[in-house]
Amino acid sequence: MSRRATIRTDHDDAALVARALSPDNTDEMSTTVERDDAAATADGDDERAGTVVTRIDRETTGGLQATVDDYVVNLEVAIDVASQARTVQHAEPTDTGPVSERGSDSTHDTTQ
Repeated sequence: MSRRATIRTDHDDAALVARALSPDNTDEMSTTVERDDAAATADGDDERAGTVVTRIDRETTGGLQATVDDYVVNLEVAIDVASQARTVQHAEPTDTGPVSERGSDSTHDTTQ
């Protein structure tokens, strides 16, 4: 008999949180993102908002508990990563122009 848990958490950038979690997922886990696009549009919410849904199947209750405990810790880290990524993205300019706009200091005339 298999033991199962489903963990659902809402996030402003659900796909980013799910991507941050994915390296820690085991074969017994699956993580998806669910969006209610109609509600998000009607409420004026960010189109990235959604729900991260993780399903865990384990053979033993102890194994399920250990996996859920690990997942919750990883989720906290993923939320921090997503929050920091959003802060950094907004702090950086979106267009810095081509690299060639500056003169190069490494150009030397070797034909003396």
